[in-house]
Amino acid sequence: MSMTNKLDEIKNLTSDLLKQYPSETNAFMNFMNKAEGGPILDMRIKELINVALAVAAQCEWCIALHVKHALDAGATRDEVMSAGFMAVVMHGGPALMYLIPLRKALDEFETGK
Repeated sequence: MSMTNKLDEIKNLTSDLLKQYPSETNAFMNFMNKAEGGPILDMRIKELINVALAVAAQCEWCIALHVKHALDAGATRDEVMSAGFMAVVMHGGPALMYLIPLRKALDEFETGK
């Protein structure tokens, strides 16, 4: 499955959840928007942190979403890979394997810049 397909799955899930569970979903979305909206760190740095957390959490959907957002926010391939390696430092071998979808996301989304 392509990383773009993973982004589509996220959109479909979010849309369905907003219809079926609006209170819970809106509460999460509001929290996420507030947490990501703080002025101290710029969006590029926040998305690089999210990339590292996504790799450590071993979530391919999160990796797809945050690699795309990091690139859109101006991060370079090397910065995204460096964030991925920070997850490996903290999470070890399993996180290293999730550099596979990280690289797939970079390869797929860099061409669409």
